[in-house]
Amino acid sequence: MAKIGLVEDDQLLQEALRILLEKEGFEVFQADTCEAGIQLLEQQPDILLLDINLPDGLGFKVCQEAKHVPVIFLTARDDEVDMLKAYDSGCEDYVVKPFSTEVLLRKIQVVLKRTNVTPDIFRFDTLVIDYQKKQVIQANQLVQLTAKEFQLLEYLTRNAGQVLSKELILQKVWDVDGAFVVENTVSVTINRLKKKIEPVEGQTKYIKNIFGMGYIFGE
Repeated sequence: MAKIGLVEDDQLLQEALRILLEKEGFEVFQADTCEAGIQLLEQQPDILLLDINLPDGLGFKVCQEAKHVPVIFLTARDDEVDMLKAYDSGCEDYVVKPFSTEVLLRKIQVVLKRTNVTPDIFRFDTLVIDYQKKQVIQANQLVQLTAKEFQLLEYLTRNAGQVLSKELILQKVWDVDGAFVVENTVSVTINRLKKKIEPVEGQTKYIKNIFGMGYIFGE
């Protein structure tokens, strides 16, 4: 189920769009200000429908914050300057009110198809892993991992919920390229990875050490 963020301060229009989108099978997250719209990005929506005129500012600010989320502006502002500014801020499309709901749905489908042609994405809490692009996003921020850290994270998450022994991890993640590794390679790399992706520093939420057995991602 694709997730849609809806940032619109017209409550009647917001509710009408929510009903329409949910009938189409989308999960909808709603906001009516710039501040709430930026907070909504923590839900990792697959697409953002965004008004320009909002009570606490202009939607361009939200669009600029939505670095990894495609944006369609829904606005009554039909001035060319606003349209150009919208595209400069990173939007995918610009729809002027009033608009056809059928046209809007088609635009949403086109954007989702273009941005997620064959999505291979893992989501857990605020962590998002795009296996194809080899990107890791934590709380809407891109996380820089080494190639080996990404391979390790991919192996753990593709086997989420399973306890993986240190020996098995070495075999699957390191032995494939014939690299020489020392005894504590797995634990050292796990610790580096945890520092980069755990939402709260010093707390274990994602990758857990099962004493005497190995490691597990999740519960």
